Amino acid sequence: MSAAPQDDLYRDKLWLETPLIRSVHLSSLLKCNVYLKLDTLQPAQSFKYRGISHFAQYALRIHGPGVHLIIASGGNAGIAAACAAKVLNLRCTVFLPHGVTQSTIDFMRKEGAEVAIEGNYYLQALQGAQKAVESEPNAVMVPAYDHPKVWEGHASLVHEIQHQLPDGARPDAIFCSVGGGGLFGGIVEGCEAVGWDDIPLVAIETHGSNCFYQSLSLNEGPFVGDVASRPAPVGTRAEHCVEHDVTIAHLSKLTSKATSLGASSPSAAVVKKALERKGGVKSVCIPDELAMQAAIRFAEDHKTMVELACSATLAPAYKPSILRRIVPQSNSNKPANIVFIVCGGYKISLDDMEEYRRIVAADLMAGGDWDIACNGETFAISKAE
Repeated sequence: MSAAPQDDLYRDKLWLETPLIRSVHLSSLLKCNVYLKLDTLQPAQSFKYRGISHFAQYALRIHGPGVHLIIASGGNAGIAAACAAKVLNLRCTVFLPHGVTQSTIDFMRKEGAEVAIEGNYYLQALQGAQKAVESEPNAVMVPAYDHPKVWEGHASLVHEIQHQLPDGARPDAIFCSVGGGGLFGGIVEGCEAVGWDDIPLVAIETHGSNCFYQSLSLNEGPFVGDVASRPAPVGTRAEHCVEHDVTIAHLSKLTSKATSLGASSPSAAVVKKALERKGGVKSVCIPDELAMQAAIRFAEDHKTMVELACSATLAPAYKPSILRRIVPQSNSNKPANIVFIVCGGYKISLDDMEEYRRIVAADLMAGGDWDIACNGETFAISKAE
C-alpha cells in the first residue's frame, strides 16, 4: 500500500502524535461527544512545537547545519524553537521582552537556547531579532505564526484527528483559540487536505486581545451587517493588505490577561483563508473571567492546568448556552461530535490558578451577565449558569 500524502510530508516530524480523548465530563454536560486534542503533551508543552519544528527542519534543509535560528517571542513560540533546535543540533537565539517569567527563560536555556531581552513589548523584541538576522549571514528568522511552513506543521493536528476519531465519524465543529492565526491557518489547511472544508470552525479570543475578530469585522464575510456599519473601534487602526486583498486590524493596546493571544495584528493570509472557507468560521470573543472559570473547571475535571489562551477555547464547553448559539443542534438523532483543540502553553502556574479563583469569585459576587461577541452580534449569558 502506498503511503498517504501526509505520511511523506511528516515522515521526519519532531512533534508527538498527541491523544484525542472523549471527555466523559463535557460529553455528559453537553449531551454530545466532546473530544479533546491534547497538545499540552508536546515536548514544548504547546501546539507551537508542530509548526515551528517543521519550519526549523525546512531551514536546516535549505541553509545547512550552520543555520542560526532566531525568533522573537513572548514565551511559547520561543520554547518551541529552542526545543526544535536542541533536537536538530542547531544554534537558537530567542528575543524576549522584559516581563517574561524566569521559569520560561530557564526552560529555553535548558534546551540550549541563547536568550536576549529586548524592549518592553513584543514588537521591540521582534525589532531586535530582525536586526540580529540582518547582521548575520547564517541567521534565519523563525516566524511565530505567519508562514506556510508553520501552517503546514500545525495542519498535522487535523490529520491525526481524522484517524483518531471512531470509524466513520466526522466533527460537527472544531474549536480552537486564535491570536495571530498560526493555529487557525493550520487547521484550515488540514481540513482542506482531509475533505473537511465544510466543517464549521470556531475561533475563540478574549476581549482586549481580539485582532482576528476585529480584522474579520473589517471585511465582507461572515459578520452580520454591511462593512460600512462596522468601523474599526477606537484604538484600532485598519490597514489594507494589497497582497491578500484584505483589511487587517492593528490593535494599539492589548488589555487581556490571555497574553499568548496577544498579537497586535493577525496574519493577512490566514484572515483571507477564514473569509473564503466553504464551511465558514464563527469568530467569538469572551471575557477573561470566563476563560479563567473554564481553566479552573478544566483543571478540576481533567487534572490538567492550561493557560488562558487555551482555556478560552474550552469556555463554550462549560457554558451550554454559548455552545448552542455557536453550534445549533442538528435534526439528526445521532449525538454531535465536537472537537476542542487543547493547545497548551507554558504560561500557567498554581499561583496563577489561585489568582483566577479570586478574580472569578469576585466577578460572580458582583452578579450580572458576561457579554459574548460572535460574528458581529453580541449576546449576554448569566454568570450564574
